[in-house]
Amino acid sequence: MKKIKRIVLWLTIAASVAAVIDQLRLPASQRTWQGEVFGVPYDFRPPTLGRIKSRWWNPDEPRLFTPRAFGVGWDINLHRLMQLALKDKNSE
Repeated sequence: MKKIKRIVLWLTIAASVAAVIDQLRLPASQRTWQGEVFGVPYDFRPPTLGRIKSRWWNPDEPRLFTPRAFGVGWDINLHRLMQLALKDKNSE
């Protein structure tokens, strides 16, 4: 398990470095500090309450995994998770 954690850490660091390089290659006026690298979403803008809510609790979002509110990777849409859990419970 320790080896898996270490691999995930290094992959996260590599994706973060690649994302920063991706943004720094752009002219300053075109940098958004959000996007995708190697198919992994990133968002380095300062987090806002609205963005956090839209990623963690969004009834209008059908995806379970949403881009992180800040950082590299995905967050879990807890509203969608609750829907899936209730659907499974009701189907029993």
